[in-house]
Amino acid sequence: MSWVEWVAVVAAVLALVAVCLGLWVFQQQRRLRVHVSDTAAAAPQAEERASGKVVAFIANPSKPDVVALRAQVRKATSEQYLPEPMWIETSVEDPGVGQARKAVEDGADLVVAVGGDGTVRAVAEALAGTGVPMGLMPLGTGNLLARNLDIPLSDPLAALQLALDGRDMPMDVGWLHVEKWEAGTDDDDHPAADDQDDEDKQRDHLFLVIAGLGFDAAMVADADDQLKAKVGWIAYFVAGVKHLHGRRLRIRLHLDDQPARALRARSLLVGNCGRLPGGITLLPDAVIDDGVLDIATIDTRGGIAGWAQLMGEVALQGVGVRSELPNKIGRIDHARARTVRIEVQGGEHVQVDGDIVGRASEVTARVDPGALVVRVAQASS
Repeated sequence: MSWVEWVAVVAAVLALVAVCLGLWVFQQQRRLRVHVSDTAAAAPQAEERASGKVVAFIANPSKPDVVALRAQVRKATSEQYLPEPMWIETSVEDPGVGQARKAVEDGADLVVAVGGDGTVRAVAEALAGTGVPMGLMPLGTGNLLARNLDIPLSDPLAALQLALDGRDMPMDVGWLHVEKWEAGTDDDDHPAADDQDDEDKQRDHLFLVIAGLGFDAAMVADADDQLKAKVGWIAYFVAGVKHLHGRRLRIRLHLDDQPARALRARSLLVGNCGRLPGGITLLPDAVIDDGVLDIATIDTRGGIAGWAQLMGEVALQGVGVRSELPNKIGRIDHARARTVRIEVQGGEHVQVDGDIVGRASEVTARVDPGALVVRVAQASS
């Protein structure tokens, strides 16, 4: 071959080598871009896992299945790439207030109350005003707040998922203060004023659903714990039968700045929301975030006939019907206010969300609008 032909062959070989080298470089660059892209995509996910919201669970160890629930809680939070959750158990000495406060101090972004109404009240007392949301895993007899927030009552894991994935909603809370304690008590399980320490006498008692005195508090005070464990909220109705013929209270009622009203009643209730066990809606106008308290005055005369008429009144108002019959022997009257003062001659048991406070002859209640953030289901589209 002539030198020209040799030059052409060498040029062709060099061109082929250049093409192959170019293809190899392109392939390596492509692989590098894919690797960098995958790394960049994984970085935020890894960061999210490391900096995910810290969840604290305040659990009442006396409730059934709490031990098993702890393992399920760890599994559920792990599946959502959340950090190891805090698990703090309540005690007889502290039903949850101190534990919830400690959880917030330690950086909890969400605190879940695992237990009954007492645990929920204690956790809410610690969280009110902090902005830290409260979730619910109801395990109690009444589960009053859970009913009003439509939290699953018979499926703790569904309630857990709602607590982790739900939306935050500010709600009002009520505070009850005993102005005058009443000496003496009807039983040994609920100490009178002279058996309570000064700190307990002076503190405000938070309620999320309903506080009251009279028939309802006496019913709560007499409910048998063993029966509650067996039949649930029905135990309260069994206890209530004992007080159907109890005395009518002489009450002076002060609402906001209005003049005092004198009245007779079996029970006086101050509520933030109105749904109770058994499908009962006691306060049909109550809205959980309207900034006011709803007051219900319950009275009966005529023995069993009066109570029967009262139950009819409650059932009708639960479906939006108000009876206007005159001279009723069983009735429930409604009012609304931001502050309430109640004076009772002779003193009566007082309850907040199903927990007995003691016996008192004068109490005040006030609303704290939007003080507590609760975790509820996402709004339907």
